[in-house]
Amino acid sequence: MKIPRLLWLIFFISSLVLFFCASFRHWLFQSNALDLGWFDQSLYLISQGKPPIVSFSEDHILGDHAAFIFYPLALFYVIYSNVHWLFLVQALALSSSIIPLWLLAKQGGLKDNLALTIVGVYLLYPLIFNVNLFDFHSEVIALPVIFWAVLAGRKNNFLQFLFALILILSCKAVLSLTVAAMGVWLLLFEKRRKYGFLSLFLGVFWFIITTQLIIPQFSGDEVAAVGRYSFLGDSVAEIITNLFLKPNIILSRIFTLANLEYIILLFIPVIWGLSPRYLTPLVAAIPALMLNILTDYQPQKDLVHQYSIAILPFLLLSVIATLAANKGLIRNPKYIIIWSLITFLALGKYGYFTSRYLEQIETVSAMRKAVQLVPEKVKVLTSPQISPHLTHRPVIKLAIKDREPIDIEKFDYILLNTRYPGWENSENTVNNLVNKLKNNNNFQLKYEQDGVILWTNYRN
Repeated sequence: MKIPRLLWLIFFISSLVLFFCASFRHWLFQSNALDLGWFDQSLYLISQGKPPIVSFSEDHILGDHAAFIFYPLALFYVIYSNVHWLFLVQALALSSSIIPLWLLAKQGGLKDNLALTIVGVYLLYPLIFNVNLFDFHSEVIALPVIFWAVLAGRKNNFLQFLFALILILSCKAVLSLTVAAMGVWLLLFEKRRKYGFLSLFLGVFWFIITTQLIIPQFSGDEVAAVGRYSFLGDSVAEIITNLFLKPNIILSRIFTLANLEYIILLFIPVIWGLSPRYLTPLVAAIPALMLNILTDYQPQKDLVHQYSIAILPFLLLSVIATLAANKGLIRNPKYIIIWSLITFLALGKYGYFTSRYLEQIETVSAMRKAVQLVPEKVKVLTSPQISPHLTHRPVIKLAIKDREPIDIEKFDYILLNTRYPGWENSENTVNNLVNKLKNNNNFQLKYEQDGVILWTNYRN
């Protein structure tokens, strides 16, 4: 099926807008050590042939989410080490989803105008713009691939389907649950037995391998997110067991006001196109949805962070099925786009550029000058918002509130923003560091402007 030129134009414009917004946010020093700095340093180390052990936390990249996708991504850093590769990859991934989405809409029986309307619904879904602003996360790469996997399964393209599943699984360990659930959906509702069994098997297999072998091997501990479900147990196996043995606890966690608000946020942008009879694609979204509902970790219950990425493809597949059956509250493309635009204006975080992102604008110039004064191959202590601009260093630590006192003698350069220390409760930490530096003869003030200070350790 030939892709219309208009779709390619939309893809180009969307990619450009998303890339610019993420890059501008970073330029304003609004990106963070976690997660942009974390991934940026990992890729830099891989490109240099070094173990990707992030100096913030001394964690190996595979001990976090078993995201093998970072190894091929590091090839970009071999060409040129720059964090903007991540913004570009993310923008292209989020925008390229419109190609398989359009093909799925056409395959589902929608006319050209409705298929393009679905593309507009996707791009105006608040999560797409919002997650693009929240640093970088590997699961965005899986988003278009999930659409391609469904398309391949429906077209009986086995090799494309297999490659898509492998790519999805390489993006993040938790996506194995989505792959397994997608297998159940394909098997029971799409009647694609071969594809359903393959997806179910690979999903379950990879979940066991990553959570029981790979992540513990590289982290020396359980999966990091286990702590968000401590009410069910202290390990993945214990949590899964208690999901079945303690239904009362599950029910008490599901029916909360926070979850009601999350469900409303998730469904309201496409509520016009959902019908109970055509919700079967959401079977594949159950794992991601349940993980978000059961936790008390608030970022998993909004349309700002990345945790709902795996739900969106199946939400839109349900909308396509509803429209193809000539059902839904709204079927006129014009009104659909108007509704999508209203929800985007209400829930999109574009307003951050005129409020939150300008909070420390008066120190941006000073921070930029200070960053340029920090040489390569030195050990640096800095603030969380500055760290993504300095992560191509062998050692970089964060000046944040911690249990252990910070030994300033271990660092060659210390760069701080005293006006905006970084994360919550970091102000006292930064003030204490400044006092230590003033009273330490080994350190000399190299640069100071607008509350931004850079100290050098002459002893090292």
